[in-house]
Amino acid sequence: MCKAVNMKSLHYLCIVKENDMMTMKDIAEALGISVATVSRALSDSPRISDERRRQIQAYAREHNFTPNVLAESLRHSRVKPMKIIGVIVPELVHYYFSTILKGIEEEAEQHGYRIMVAQSGEKYEREVRLCQSFYETKVCGIIVSQAKDTQHYDHFQRLIDAGVPLVFYDRICTGVNASRVVVDDYMGAYNAVTHLIETGCRRIAFYGSQMNLEISKNRFNGYKDALLKHGLPFDESITRQCDNRQDAELITPDLFDGDRYPDAFFAVNDDTAIGILYTVKRMGLRVPEDISICGFTNGERAIACDPMLTTVEQRGIRVGEEAANILIGHVEGRLPKDHPEKRVVRTRLIIRGTTR
Repeated sequence: MCKAVNMKSLHYLCIVKENDMMTMKDIAEALGISVATVSRALSDSPRISDERRRQIQAYAREHNFTPNVLAESLRHSRVKPMKIIGVIVPELVHYYFSTILKGIEEEAEQHGYRIMVAQSGEKYEREVRLCQSFYETKVCGIIVSQAKDTQHYDHFQRLIDAGVPLVFYDRICTGVNASRVVVDDYMGAYNAVTHLIETGCRRIAFYGSQMNLEISKNRFNGYKDALLKHGLPFDESITRQCDNRQDAELITPDLFDGDRYPDAFFAVNDDTAIGILYTVKRMGLRVPEDISICGFTNGERAIACDPMLTTVEQRGIRVGEEAANILIGHVEGRLPKDHPEKRVVRTRLIIRGTTR
C-alpha cells in the first residue's frame, strides 16, 4: 500500500534543494518510500507497478533530478569510487594547454584524485553541454578555461549555485565570482615590448585575440603602456585581431603596402609569431636585422623555427598545479568555497634569435 506524501517535509525539501543537487535519497524521503524503490522506478524495473513508477519519474523530472552516472557504474563494480575532477580545455592541440593539463594531473594524483578531460573546441554551446555533463557525472569540481566565443556565463553560475567548486585558468570569467589562476599577462607583454624598444625598434605592430577575453585585454594594455612609457605613439593601423599562424600569414603582407611599415611585431602567442616570421622571410626581409618578432608561450615550436623565437614563457605546468591545488582545497574544506582564490603565475622573457 502506498504511503501518503508528507507535504510539509516535501515543501522543506524543495527549499533546501533549490541550490543543491537532488539525490535518490531525497526523492525517497519526500515520497515516503525506499531508495531501492526509487532506483527501480528510474531504471524502468518491472518489479514495481506502472502507477508507482510514473509517480516517481514525474517527481524526478519536476525537481530536475539527474542520475549520478559515475556512481551508478561504480556501484556494480568492485572498484573503490575515485575522486574525479572535471577539466575543460579549449583545444588539446595547443602546447600551452597540454602543459597546464600535465600540471593539473600531477597535482591531482599527489592528492589521490583523477581527472576527466574534455575539450570545448572554442565553442560556447559545447562548453555549456560539458558543464552539464560533468554536473550529471557528479565530479567533485571543475577546472575550466573558457571558449573564445563564450559571452554568457549562466552555465558557470549554475555550477556555483549548485555547490560545485569551480576554478578558472588562463581565460578567466570576470562575470562569475570564482577562483582563478592566471599568468601576469600585462607585465609579460610590457616587458616584451620594452625589450623590442630597447633594442632599437620604433614601429611595433600588435597581433592579439578577441577583446572579450581578459588575456587579450591585459596583453594589449601591456603593449600599449610600454609604447607610451618610452615616448612612442600608439598607432591603431598596425594592430590586428589575429591569434593563429594561418591568419598571420594572410594579413602580414598588408602591413608592408605603404611607405611606413613595422620594424617589429609582438604577437599574442607563438603560433602567430611563427606565421609572421615565415611570411616576412618569404618577402625577402631579414629577421632580426630588418624585422624583430616576439611571441608569447615558449612552446616547443619556439625552438624549432629559424631563427629561434624570442617569447614570453607562461609556465603552464605551474598554472595547472595551482589550479588543481585550489580546487582540491575547496573540495576538502581547506579553502572556503565562498572566498575565491586569485593566484598569479609570473612570466619571464626568453630572448632568442628573432630579436636584436
